[in-house]
Amino acid sequence: MATTKSTAKNSARVEVKIGISDSSNELNIDCANTQAEVVAKVNEAIKSSSVLSLSDSKGREILIPFNKISYVEVGESADRHVGFANH
Repeated sequence: MATTKSTAKNSARVEVKIGISDSSNELNIDCANTQAEVVAKVNEAIKSSSVLSLSDSKGREILIPFNKISYVEVGESADRHVGFANH
C-alpha cells in the first residue's frame, strides 16, 4: 500500500528541547508553532518572570515556570521515515 506525501507544508513543526533545572531529564516537545514564535514565547516568559506556555502537536498545553528553565533548544522537526526508503 503506497502513501503519498503532500509537498505543501500546511503546518511547520518545530522540535523544542527544554532543560529543567535540578533534573537530569529534558522535555522534548513537538510544537505546531514556528521557530520564531517559540523563541519569542521563551524570551517573553523569562523577561516577564512568568510561566512559559507551549502547545504540542497533539494540542496538549505544557507549562514551565521561568525559573526552572536551564536551556532551550529549538529546531525544525525532521521527517520520520518508517520502513525501507530510498534517500
